[in-house]
Amino acid sequence: MTIKEQIRGLLEENRGNFISGESIARKLYCTRGAVWKAIKSLRADGLEITAVTNRGYCLDDKGDILSEAGIRRYLGKNGEIIVFKTIDSTNTYLRGLAANGAGEGVLAVSSEQTNGYGRRGRNFFSPADTGLYMSILLRPKFSAQTAVKITAAGAVAVCRAIDKVLGISADIKWVNDIYCDGKKVAGIATEGALNIENGLFDYAVIGIGINVYKPQNDFPSDISATAGVLTETQTADTKNRLCAEIYKSFMELYHKLPECDFISEYEKRLMWKGGKIYIISGADGKIKTPAVLLGIDENCALKVRYENGKEDVISSGEISIRR
Repeated sequence: MTIKEQIRGLLEENRGNFISGESIARKLYCTRGAVWKAIKSLRADGLEITAVTNRGYCLDDKGDILSEAGIRRYLGKNGEIIVFKTIDSTNTYLRGLAANGAGEGVLAVSSEQTNGYGRRGRNFFSPADTGLYMSILLRPKFSAQTAVKITAAGAVAVCRAIDKVLGISADIKWVNDIYCDGKKVAGIATEGALNIENGLFDYAVIGIGINVYKPQNDFPSDISATAGVLTETQTADTKNRLCAEIYKSFMELYHKLPECDFISEYEKRLMWKGGKIYIISGADGKIKTPAVLLGIDENCALKVRYENGKEDVISSGEISIRR
């Protein structure tokens, strides 16, 4: 870990309180000049650090910048956390690590994605500094049929974290979108590699993208009517707390995935239950089959009733509301 990273960690641990340059230098066995150089670099990264003669340095307790030290403040010291200011895609990055043998539980986080994507490779708008984009590497010991359960567990974990950190109730649009006040605030994408011989995952990666604050130049016109944000007001350390809570909640659910104890909570949060929907299918998504949404089964598949009265279970695809 570099001097800069260690100093950031010390400032995060003492957020809102001053720590002297002399104390920092003594703890890290470096010079006062090295401390000042690191402080300048951290400020250039966007951290608001106050310097006062005879008191030292203080990290503003109102800032909301993602950092490893900030996440560990709520998550603890165990596990590997990799934080980027910008990256093409946290999912793509972890897929590369997985192919090279990285273990389960690695967390990759970024403040921006230049090539973020959701289900079916669709672009996920990931502007700088206003969102939280994170992925977790998994080594599942169960079959590929459980992929939808991984996504469902992720959806419940995100809802729980939003409620705990911001006190906001969140809903789930089957199978992978999170809504607040009728607007989409988050999306989840699970992908992986299969072992053809045994039908099990070699690895899986769950990616989560959240619109925490409103982008500086608003959302693109094609999603502006449907996209929402968690809050209009920036508050201290929201993204670090949210990331840590999602990770903790998801890993707890994931390790109990075969039992599916979260199914009842997922169904309580399910949007449009009992309502009229379209089941969207076809390569271009132009086939829309009308149905009524009944709920979900023990495998997180969607239970529906068609207009002819026949009931069915849908394990993949998309839905939309019938206005």
